[in-house]
Amino acid sequence: QVQLVESGGGLVQAGGSLRLSCAASGSMLSFNIMGWYRRAPGEQRELVAVIASGGATNYADSVKGRFTISRASAKNTVNLQMNSLKPEDTAVYYCNAGRMGSTYWGQGTQVTVSS
Repeated sequence: QVQLVESGGGLVQAGGSLRLSCAASGSMLSFNIMGWYRRAPGEQRELVAVIASGGATNYADSVKGRFTISRASAKNTVNLQMNSLKPEDTAVYYCNAGRMGSTYWGQGTQVTVSS
């Protein structure tokens, strides 16, 4: 059974940085796409950044230039480097992975940015 485990969340002051990591276990096959979504209090879950197996990336406009997604396909891991964090980045961040019509989600990790 595939499991996604996130790490790296926490509390940081505005302007600071955090690095989120997600490791997939239970599968030797690579995922077509991996990425990060977030849900702020009272809001719907939204895409933050995704990366395909070939390396193509897509970012939400709100994080372009500040966040960088990367992955190690051989290890089924995906990372999110978050710089210049803002209070509006406060949310629960979820790792996502997909292949062959199946989608998997992690439990989420809290990121809190204080002003």
